[in-house]
Amino acid sequence: MSKIQIMSESLSNKIAAGEVVEKCASVVKELIENSIDAGSTDIKVELIDSGTKMIKVTDNGSGMDEDDALLCFEAHATSKLLKEEDLFNINTLGFRGEALPSIASVSLVTLKTSNGSTGVTYYLEGGVVKKKEKSDLRKGTIIEVKDLFYNTPARLKYLNSLYSELANVTSVVNRAALSHTNIRFTLINNDKVLLKTDGSGNLLKTINQIYGIEVSKKMLKLECENDDYEINGYISLPDINKSNRNHLITIVNGRVVRNSELNKVINDAYHKYKPDNRYPIVVLNILVDPTLTDVNIHPSKQDIKLSNFDDLSEMISKAIEKVLDNHFLGVDASTKEVSLNNVVKKIEQVEEETKYEEVKELVMDFSNTESMIKEKENDYNFVETDEDIKPFPKLYPVGQVLGTYIVCHNEKGMYLIDQHAAAERFNYEKYKKAMADPKHETISMLFPMNLEYPKDEFLIIKNNLEFIRSLGIEIEEFGDSSYVIKSHPTWFKEGLEEIFIKNVLEKIITMDKHFDLERFNDSISAMMACKASIKANTDLSMEEMQKVIDDLETCKNPYNCAHGRPTIIHYPTYELEKLFKRVM
Repeated sequence: MSKIQIMSESLSNKIAAGEVVEKCASVVKELIENSIDAGSTDIKVELIDSGTKMIKVTDNGSGMDEDDALLCFEAHATSKLLKEEDLFNINTLGFRGEALPSIASVSLVTLKTSNGSTGVTYYLEGGVVKKKEKSDLRKGTIIEVKDLFYNTPARLKYLNSLYSELANVTSVVNRAALSHTNIRFTLINNDKVLLKTDGSGNLLKTINQIYGIEVSKKMLKLECENDDYEINGYISLPDINKSNRNHLITIVNGRVVRNSELNKVINDAYHKYKPDNRYPIVVLNILVDPTLTDVNIHPSKQDIKLSNFDDLSEMISKAIEKVLDNHFLGVDASTKEVSLNNVVKKIEQVEEETKYEEVKELVMDFSNTESMIKEKENDYNFVETDEDIKPFPKLYPVGQVLGTYIVCHNEKGMYLIDQHAAAERFNYEKYKKAMADPKHETISMLFPMNLEYPKDEFLIIKNNLEFIRSLGIEIEEFGDSSYVIKSHPTWFKEGLEEIFIKNVLEKIITMDKHFDLERFNDSISAMMACKASIKANTDLSMEEMQKVIDDLETCKNPYNCAHGRPTIIHYPTYELEKLFKRVM
């Protein structure tokens, strides 16, 4: 008997399910994409126990007739690819015909659908049709998935906690709502509404409905284009950031994608404004000819290849930097988080205590934030005028706190300046200017410095000797694995010359083949500035405090240190008076 045999359809579907259906969120994603492709304008996702017991997706799309409704559960049956050439011009979210048969093979499925002329309901168990019924003619589709992985206990065992599964599903629905703002999305878990968007087509309003007012009011509009790409969306101010990359949302022709290189470009554009371990909230729509993309490289269809990627990267990077450079980046201590969910929770709590006046105040707060969103919707311009950019305020020092923070004031309130961060910003801009335009003014070292490296690192440095010398560092080979440093630029801070030189060479070794001059200059300038600046817990005289303020005022961006931390925090007069109950 032959050893090689064709596997059964049931087995092949279960194998496909292992790639397509990893968890509850995978099912929700595939069903939502089918609803979107069907032209739906209203999609409701209902869950029981985060989807582990039941996932139900209801849409008002085109629906199907009896034959199509049955055929859609066959492997590789699709209405979206008819010939081989279509694979290179994909305009839909789904196209493989794998999702529904894969889902059906590991669950109990009920499909109710109508195209307006005929209606049918199919009941499937493990991918096999068990029952068929006529149904009403409500146009659209309702698909219900129960007991996911009931017949594959190994996969069922590795589902996450209910909280994690719900978080993953919520993320999928959030991304779908952000990528298709013209569709109303509702997410319900155990009869509790978690998300409801209005389908108005307004991206900023959708961001508000998902993230809340505190985030949406600090989102900046971005628009740019070249011959191949058109980009629009919103990016957050640097002080609105997250601990992971999950909120870097890139949408290509309506498809939410995860491209690590693209995410790196976006995050790198923020490197001057935030810590390296924090990530901004970004929602970017990228429109491109489908023939310049390839989405057929992973079963999840979330990875993507883009043509002319270098041009796209450069355009996005410059656009983000331009938007951030044209906005006030100072931190205001008067921030107050107000979102619909928080207001509703507080109102419910207050209603139980029958405090009518407090309820009224909360409703007024939310009304004000809603009206503010409406006013802001069209106010975010790609390039602001000089009048829109707030200048650095004139500040008067009055003292120091904890040997670290300079206390200042003016007619607008009180300010705290982090003396190290402020000095670092000034030194960073000074060193970066010197790095970008070396004057070749050098000073000889009293005792030449000898540095020894492993052979691979020695060769990397050797390959960059001319560049190192262009920085004003006189370096020569000394034997088979060492270099001798004889002089350095005059602007190297006295006492830190050896540290500066070692860091320059280590950075060149680290970057190696991925060397980027701008990132190199930024990194070295930031390192030098940090080492050379006033430290925390250092007492300063009033004259020294004033010099820190005066130096900060001359900076191009006085509001963040070289590593993205804030240099200054403002306490408005009104907020101070509220704290002391002078105003109510």
